[in-house]
Amino acid sequence: MIFKWQYENEQLIQVKSFLKQQGISRGLLAQVKFHGGKIEVNGHEVNAVYKLGKNDIVKVTVPDDEGTPNILPSDLPIDIVFEDDHFLIVNKPAGVASIPSNVHPKDTMANRVKGYFIQKQYSNKVIHIVTRLDRDTSGLMFFAKHRYAHALIDQALRDKEVIKKYTAVVSGRLKQTHGYIDAPIARTSDSIITRRVHESGKAALTEYWVKKEYSDSSLVDIQLHTGRTHQIRVHFSWMGLPLISDTLYGGKENPWIKRQALHCRELTFYHPFLEETVMITAEYPEDFRAWKQQQ
Repeated sequence: MIFKWQYENEQLIQVKSFLKQQGISRGLLAQVKFHGGKIEVNGHEVNAVYKLGKNDIVKVTVPDDEGTPNILPSDLPIDIVFEDDHFLIVNKPAGVASIPSNVHPKDTMANRVKGYFIQKQYSNKVIHIVTRLDRDTSGLMFFAKHRYAHALIDQALRDKEVIKKYTAVVSGRLKQTHGYIDAPIARTSDSIITRRVHESGKAALTEYWVKKEYSDSSLVDIQLHTGRTHQIRVHFSWMGLPLISDTLYGGKENPWIKRQALHCRELTFYHPFLEETVMITAEYPEDFRAWKQQQ
């Protein structure tokens, strides 16, 4: 892929320093240098220490990346809610893992996206996962389609500029219709999977809005301000309001939603190539709709 900028300052600057300002990492610059890419200034190929002057046009050709054979392609379909040359956002069904593991080696969202890339004959076949979800959480999952896009959106994640919102069904009712759960989360002492609220843990902040109350449960919209493992599930369980069917954290089984009742429904981010804010939403999954009809 080719990316182009114009240098507009008076002060001379090395190309590599200018490209760092554009989010080109040292690793990506090495890929350009050693794997078939090139840097051009005003139509002439240059090296990374070439000095730019005012109004110089910088063009970087990033080589295609064939990816790794470790992720096997899957022919199973994906539900695409947004796609362009740089990003792919899919609606992940519950029951599908995000990435391969010994337990789920070839039927994950990463496998499915790789199969889709091969089917579409995309030149870049590396699977760049921006955000992932627990296996039994449904909703929006964010992929970058090339290394530069991943670097830019990953920085936005670190700067808390990618906003993820969830909807959950929690047991019981909250005392406030809007509030924060501010409680540190740590590993449990007897498991590598579960987490708990404990003073030894890392800071974790969850914001919530009660959307609707029912006799023994509440539909709650949630925004994470930190990204701890199982954060929503742990926080609401600690409040005495575990997600329905989240048996790992004390939730009771439900006949309509047979997994933790958690759905990533909205993603908002600044698109660095379109230079505009994009908001993507995903409708409630079928089991959520079935549950609501019974209330």
